[in-house]
Formats: sequence, structure tokens, C-alpha cells
Amino acid sequence: MAAQFGRRLAKGATTTAVAALAVAALSASQAPGVTADDNGRSTAAGVEASPDPASGNGATGKSPYYTDLPPLNTPSPAPTVGTPTSTPVESEAGIPATVLDAYKRAAAELQESKPGCNLPWQLLAAIGQVESGQARGGRVDADGTTTSKILGPQLDGNGFELIKDTDGGAYDGDTAYDSAVGPMQFIPSTWKWAGRDGNGDGVKDPNNIYDASLAAGHYLCRNGWDLSDAGDLERAILSYNPSQAYVNTVLSWLEYYRKGTYEVPDGTGTIPDNRSDGSGSSGSGSSVSRPSSPSTPSTPKPSAPGSPSTTPPSTTPPPSGTPTTPPPTTPVTPTQSVDHLEDSDTAKLTAMAGDAFTEQISTKAENAAGKGVAKVRIRYTIVGDTDATFTGGEKVATALTDSSGVATAPALQAGETTGTFAVRATLIGRTVTGPIYSATVTQRVADTLVRTSDTALTCTPGGQFADPVQVKATYKDAVADKVAATATLIKSADDATANDKGPYFKDADGKTVRTLTGLTTDADGLLKLPQLYADDTTGTFVLRITTAGGATLDVTLTVAAAADTSASPSPSPSASS
Repeated sequence: MAAQFGRRLAKGATTTAVAALAVAALSASQAPGVTADDNGRSTAAGVEASPDPASGNGATGKSPYYTDLPPLNTPSPAPTVGTPTSTPVESEAGIPATVLDAYKRAAAELQESKPGCNLPWQLLAAIGQVESGQARGGRVDADGTTTSKILGPQLDGNGFELIKDTDGGAYDGDTAYDSAVGPMQFIPSTWKWAGRDGNGDGVKDPNNIYDASLAAGHYLCRNGWDLSDAGDLERAILSYNPSQAYVNTVLSWLEYYRKGTYEVPDGTGTIPDNRSDGSGSSGSGSSVSRPSSPSTPSTPKPSAPGSPSTTPPSTTPPPSGTPTTPPPTTPVTPTQSVDHLEDSDTAKLTAMAGDAFTEQISTKAENAAGKGVAKVRIRYTIVGDTDATFTGGEKVATALTDSSGVATAPALQAGETTGTFAVRATLIGRTVTGPIYSATVTQRVADTLVRTSDTALTCTPGGQFADPVQVKATYKDAVADKVAATATLIKSADDATANDKGPYFKDADGKTVRTLTGLTTDADGLLKLPQLYADDTTGTFVLRITTAGGATLDVTLTVAAAADTSASPSPSPSASS
């Protein structure tokens, strides 16, 4: 990256617009109605601030951060992972797959829990870039935990803030002083109240990108801030690291990522070169170096009189044939060992519209030897013209492989659109061959129809039936809602031809209709037919109702003249003779 500095902004420089926003934020913090809490952080009147044991030090304890600014060129076009492109794209626009997934999941969770915050995932990406170079280029495992700890320098007051140990060394391994920890660089005292479990493993780990991203999101969304407002956005970033230069750098990356990003395999992201403390990045993925602990001498003790003197190691090459220690190598992660994905005996995927699929998709991750690979994350994506989703209403879901290398996707939920769609399985973190599953949504059906009343349906010629025809549809003894149906007045139970006489319905224009289509049962499985009328023909007639799925019910209709209820005259008593 150093060779690219000619086309970058100078270190610490910003555009006029960005600088103006930062100044506005600082001014806003002194505006009427804004007060400082006990830790010196600005809060709007009436809004309670979160506790912060490290007074005025933000989330990171004012730890150093990467100062590299994004390229001046817009990161476009954004290629699909694994797809060659002849158009050069900026490597800084590529975000490692698991890291990108963590940012998007955290933003989605905040959209549900704190919709008024309006947290963009690109803000988490900007902070992740500035704090740790996207977890050192995405050196994380499938759970999202960094392959080695990312530790800031010892905050011992020697060129940095003085923050004595608050966690007993639990997070940073130091019982004397604290250090910022993990891809989002939380100091232990802040993590104690801000930490979250973002990957659902029951642990709040600052070294896990899912946990750290969700924690950062909640941290930025506290105090009632709305990050779609420029002033609140500035205040939130300043609270993370109270430095105007830090704000300017984060805003630059935020704008850059908003213009376009793309996913790259884990471990292949670009690591920044320069830090705010003047040191550079080794690019090796090792933890940030720190001074020796006070209890550990940094120089050898002088030799006692008469004892052999201590001499520096020899620089003479070892004799030929002498075994040498090979240089350390980065261990192969489970994700890197995956050769391909294959179907793991997934059953036929079929569901009726509106129902949950009873079968779930299973995928196995295997290495080149055909052995299952555990603890890798698989992404499932629904494609095609469908409104089907995974449980929870999402089109994309992720699952972790078990000890045998098998991952089971969340249950699919059918929508109202019938037909076939596909679900694509891909490995998060690398591009490998994966299966595509076919799923089918069938129309809603009923297998039984019954009348809701046993009242006889009768009418006089030229009149109308007093009682409406209402039926209930069920499927496997459950309510069959939204099922299509037809109703036809037929000639007889043995002749389904539409009758041309007898009872009838009326259309919107009052014309005679003896077949109704486009009927649908309601949420309770009920279907109530329109008013029935009778012409002058008397007799017994049949109304046949049929639903999708083949449920059929014949309803008997009777048209008869009214009975003569007038009484005959009583015979006169015989006259007495």
C-alpha cells in the first residue's frame, strides 16, 4: 500500500466537507440542551448515558488506530467472489467474507432492536478498518474468532493513556495495565458493560468479530442517537475514540464503503500500513507489540565476577548439514481446508403455499480426502421468483457445520407464490463448489368439505332461498384457508354438466349465472356463497362445490310450490228429522 500513497490524501488530511462535519459535531457537543455526563461525554438532555469506567477514553481507551485513508477512486465495479474481472478494482474495497457477514448481521439486529438508530453496516466496516484492518485482513475462523489475539499497546501512561488493569488480565493477558482487545479494540472496562454475544454461542468474546461488531453497534446506538443525523453520527464516532482525526478517518472510510464493496475470502484482505502512534503494520497478523511487563526485565543481568561473560548470538552460518528451525507458518484454518460442498441426503423439498417445509437442507463440507470439515460456516441463499423465506423472514441464512462436517439450514417457509425455486449453498470465506437445491411450493388444497348447517334448502318457484349455502374446508383435519373453489349448479349427481334451468346466482349486472369461479375459503376455512334464486321450474337440483385438491360436496336444493294451507269447509250437521 505504501507505493499507492501518491494517489491518496496526505496522512491526517480530509476533505473540506468531512472536516466541517467534525467541527460541527464538536460545536454541537457544547450547544444548549447538551450536557456532559460523569465521564465527560456529551449527552442530550434527558437521555441517560451508558456507564464508562474509562472516563473520557471512549471504547478504545484512546488506543492507536490505522490512519491510512481510502483510495481516491470509487470502488466500482464490485465483482462477484470468484468471478474474474478485467477491470481493476481497489483491493481496499474487499472485505473478508466472515467479517462482512458479521457487520451485516449486527446492523440487521440493531435495525430490529433499535430501529431509531439507523445504523449502517458500512459504519461498522469503517470502524473495523480503522481499528484492526478488518480483523487483520479477515484472519478469523468460521465462528468469527480471530486466529490470534489483536492487542493494542499497554496503556501504561508511557506515550498512551494510563489505564490500570480492570480485568485481572482475563482479556488482554496483563494484570498491570489494560490494553484494547479484539477487532473492534474494546478496552476491558468498556467491554464489561458493552459486550454482546453476536454469534449465539453463549459467550461474549471481544476477540470474536460477531460479538465485537454487535457490541460496537450497541455502543454507537446508545444515548438515543440517530446515525442518519450528521450531528449524532459525529457524536457517536467521537465517543468511540475522542479524536477529531479519528472521526475524519472513519467518515472517509464510511463514504468509501457506501460507494461500493465486495466480499473476498477470509485471510486475504488488505492490511493498512500506518498507525496514529507512528508505527507501521507488520502485516504478519501477529498481535500489536507492547513494552515488556514491569516484572520482566528487558535487558540481561550483568555477569558475576569470574563467571563466563554473556556474548551476543553468533552470526556465523551453521555448518553444512546442521538442522535448522523452519520459519513459522500460519496454520491452515478449517475454512481453508474445505475442498467442496455436497448435499447431505436432503429429502425432497415440497410444501403447500403458506406452510413450513417439513424437510430441511443439509450440506456437508469435505476436504480433498473426502473427510468432513467441522466448524465452517455455510451460507444459504434463496434464488428465483418466489416469496419463500427461511424462518424469520430472511432470504439468506447461515449455519455452522457439526463434528461430521454437516450444516443444516433453518427451515424454509413457503409463501403464496407457487412453483419451483432454488437454494444455493456457498462456503463463507472461500469460493468452492457447492450444491444447488430445488424446492417446490404447491397450491393450497382441501380434502374435505362439509356444510356448516343441516337446514333443508328450499324455495318456491320464482323466489329466493332463505338460507345461504356455507361450507367449511379442511385438510388433514386442519383448517384449509385460502383454498380456491368453484360452485356449479349441475343437472344431476351423475351428470356434472351445468344446468340451464332451476336455481341460479346473479352476477353484478343481475344476469343469471350457474357457475361461480375464483372463490376462496377464508382464514377459518369457510366459504359462504352468494344469494340463490329459483326460476319457475320445480324439482330437486344439485349444487356441486369443488376445491383445489379434489374435495367435493353436493348440496341438494328443492324448488316446490307452496303447500295449500286453506282448510276445507266442515260438513254441516244433519238436520233433525
